[in-house]
Amino acid sequence: MARKPIRVRDKIEVIYTEERWKLLKELREKALRIMELLARYNIQTIAHGSIARGDVTPQSDIDIVIPQTVSPFQVESVLHSAGFDFYSRQIVQATPWHSLKAHIYLDEKTVVTLPLVKLREREWEFYKFGGLVTINELRNNIRVPGVDKRLILIEPTVKGHIESSIIGRESEVAKILGVSVDIIEERINVLLRRDKIGRTGVYLKRELSPHETFGEVLKKVADRDPIVRRRILEDKGVK
Repeated sequence: MARKPIRVRDKIEVIYTEERWKLLKELREKALRIMELLARYNIQTIAHGSIARGDVTPQSDIDIVIPQTVSPFQVESVLHSAGFDFYSRQIVQATPWHSLKAHIYLDEKTVVTLPLVKLREREWEFYKFGGLVTINELRNNIRVPGVDKRLILIEPTVKGHIESSIIGRESEVAKILGVSVDIIEERINVLLRRDKIGRTGVYLKRELSPHETFGEVLKKVADRDPIVRRRILEDKGVK
């Protein structure tokens, strides 16, 4: 079930159980193994979302992001050589404005995402908004603040975390997260609208067959979709 935005004026302290600490440790160790594997081939990564903040549940995903553009074939080769199977592979573009991304699902809840064109600054801020950690921060068991899908700010503590609504506190939260007020306002609008009218879907979501490559599928999509084609040309500096 989707977690809906809520408005909570007061701060609430959440104390983690032993089971929750154990789950967090397991998810972070799994993410770290994948990130360290990619790092051995000079592919830098971040971890995003609840495993960065710490507020994991049994339904939590492991979201690993490669922020720079690299060859999807190289990433797949590294993962495959380490024994990972691919549960699913997709090309996704959230809106016509957003960058095209490759999603490589290693299982139902573990995904490696890489941009197929350069990320725009607002998209990079999206990851900071939700909380992101580097490989060194994971190694050192560091958790960071971020906002969940309920529009609740999660601020890690020694015992768990403090949570509070971000609605009406846009400037304050922007300073805490190190992002612009614009991204805070954008995410509030998007998630409140989604809560009101439901999820409207993404602009593009193309599942790859086992025998297709990201390069060939991206070319096919671009050949028939002028919006995708224009986004690729913009990334190459062609107007």
